[in-house]
Amino acid sequence: MEKYIGSNQWKWVEWSSDKMKLIQSSNNEEDPVMTAWLNQVGQDKTNSLRVTSLENGEKVINGSLIYKQSYTDEKDYKIFHFFLTCDQLITVDLEIISIHPDMLNRQLARTNNAVEGFLLFLGELMNEMLVEIDQFEETLKTLIWSVRKRNEIGILELVYKRRHQLLICKNLLIPINEVKMAIDEVNFPDIKDGDFFSCTCKRIERAMVLLNEYEHEIDSLINLEEVISSHRGNEIMKTLTVLTTIFTPIMAFGALWGMNFKNMPELKWRYGYIFSIALIIISTALLYYFIKNKGWTGDLLKGKKKGSFFK
Repeated sequence: MEKYIGSNQWKWVEWSSDKMKLIQSSNNEEDPVMTAWLNQVGQDKTNSLRVTSLENGEKVINGSLIYKQSYTDEKDYKIFHFFLTCDQLITVDLEIISIHPDMLNRQLARTNNAVEGFLLFLGELMNEMLVEIDQFEETLKTLIWSVRKRNEIGILELVYKRRHQLLICKNLLIPINEVKMAIDEVNFPDIKDGDFFSCTCKRIERAMVLLNEYEHEIDSLINLEEVISSHRGNEIMKTLTVLTTIFTPIMAFGALWGMNFKNMPELKWRYGYIFSIALIIISTALLYYFIKNKGWTGDLLKGKKKGSFFK
């Protein structure tokens, strides 16, 4: 697809991967920058960005940009390639689904040059990302309350899954921000004062602020989860220790009178059974009183209240 857009009739060319291969095989371009980009497009499977100059001194920005990535499959992603000058934009495999084609054409008609058109595309890609960030916010809110309601290993797994999703979003955003910085660096005429540059920059900035804030929230959530898990683990170990200590007299006297020596006077006592039970109960009670008086039990023997972190 090739069309001329806006009052200044800048050129936009959109190719598919198959079309790109045909152009590469029949490329006779004299422009070395264009030739190098055409040869590189098929090899780029990751983000890349190059700022160069044509023979007439005109600046060129070209490269590849991953704009969608699955959270579960590393190889499931979408990438497009671009070649940008002030009056020409070439894109390969660019797909924008957040805006209707008629609305996109009306927006493109307002652009004055190829750079503004490219910024419009970046802005729409950022719109799609911001929608995903809003969905991430909902899942994060649910997760925050889940930590309070039911603290278990499954919750910790979800926390780290959300952290991984956040890292993927930031990994998508960083190259987009780099492209914006490259456009700022090249300093195309009449771009920085335009609405498209301002709008796209604000969307990128908004996404970065949101992701940074959510990162802080998840870090706080991880710290909270680790503190709670550590505290409960310690409480369990202390509880087991206290219970083992309290039942030590039972085990000690049980082991003593379970021996098979012939000369054990206690075995012939008339009230030996009652005496042994009384001795076990008294010694256990005295040991429990001693531990309780020292404050070593604390809240260990109390049940945890529903919806509480520690009590």
